[in-house]
Parts: sequence; C-alpha cells; structure tokens
Amino acid sequence: MSPSETSRVPFVPETAFGIWFLRTYTWEHHVLRVAINDLKRLIDAPLPAAPVIVDVGCGQGISFHLLADAFKPRRLVGVDFHEPSLTLAANAARACRDKLADIDVLHGDCAQLPLPDASADIVFCHQTFHHLVEQDRALAEFRRVLKPGGILLFAESTDAYIKSWVIRLLFRHPMHVQKSADGYLDMIRRGGFRFEQRNVSLPYLWWSRAKDFGLLERLGLYHPQPGKRRETLVNVAAVKAD
Repeated sequence: MSPSETSRVPFVPETAFGIWFLRTYTWEHHVLRVAINDLKRLIDAPLPAAPVIVDVGCGQGISFHLLADAFKPRRLVGVDFHEPSLTLAANAARACRDKLADIDVLHGDCAQLPLPDASADIVFCHQTFHHLVEQDRALAEFRRVLKPGGILLFAESTDAYIKSWVIRLLFRHPMHVQKSADGYLDMIRRGGFRFEQRNVSLPYLWWSRAKDFGLLERLGLYHPQPGKRRETLVNVAAVKAD
C-alpha cells in the first residue's frame, strides 16, 4: 500500500491506553481466548482438517497462538493497518512457528485486503469492526477472500458498550458506525453470509458491562435476562452464501 493510499484510509487512532491494554492478561485470557472458544463452538459447517485462516485486524498478534491451538491451521495470515502493532505481530508470528510454520503478517486495510480471491477457509474478525469506518466495504472484502462455503468468525462489541462513558474516556472509535447486536447480524446477512440462531451467541461477560462491570450482579442486586437487556457483545459463525 503506497503512502498516497494510506493517507486516504479512514482511520481513528487508538489511545496509548488502548494499545497497552491489548498486551494485558485481561485482553488475552478474558476477552480473546473466551471469544475464540465461543466462536469455535458456534461452527456447525464442515471445515478442512488444516484450514487457511486470515486474522483481519490482527493487532499485535496475540491471537496467533490461540488460533493455532484451536484450529490447527496449515496457514495463518494476520492483516493490520497499524504499523507499530504489526512489528509486535511479527514477533508473535516468529514465536508461534513451533506450532505453525506457515504464518505471515501483512500491512493492509480491511476494506482492501492484500489477498487473492477465495484464498481463505476462515476469516477471523475479533473486536475489529467497531474500529472500521468503511464497514460494508470490509465485509465485502471478507466475503471475497473466503472460499465457497468459507466461514466468517465475527466477534464484536455493540454500541451499548462502545458508547458507555468509560469506553469513551479510555479508547477512541468512529462513533457514527457503531451498531446494536441486531444491527451487526442484519449487516452480515445483507453482506452475503448465512447463519441460524444456533450460530449466534450474545455473551454478557463482566468486562462488557461498562456501567458497573457486573458488580451489581455479583452482589445479587441485579439479574439481567436475555431479551430484556441491552446486549453488549455478539459472536457469530457465518458461512459465505452462494
């Protein structure tokens, strides 16, 4: 991607706190690992024994060893636009080569992936979409690089979480593109993917409840019920439609 191209990429820089947080134990074990386990559970479509995985918005590459353990891929490609994070992702890729020999890290925009058509079995998109301005273009790119019958593993925070005061204070996001859980699911369907309710999860994890981080529930003072709460997370395993 040339300098003139990168200057045209819509981009909301993350805060220093946000970049640091992505290196923490909380991020790796209470956010990323939990999401990968949940997404794997939601898959009911056949997968190759050794799939090709594209991790869009891979950040610092913390996901690489978790994806390698969960899916035993034959190839893993991480793509991100933030070059300082990609330096750390390259280190993570080298550290992961005892589990996976074929692993690459590429600089690129999710709305213009530097990958050929129909080259991936799985596109893994974890907590990336709420950073993207050109969401429809990115989703079209995910579909383009997936093989027929390929799977999009999509895990995202909803507007209820992103627009909470503590997240606004600590992080930076393009607020005008944030969506509810139903909004993201509708967008994925319109984007050429299919899934059933059994392929969708709406986790209500403590860290996603930024108003009180689940404290009232732990004290027994509040018992939120599905369908009567503002969903904060949405996970879906969606198949590329014909």
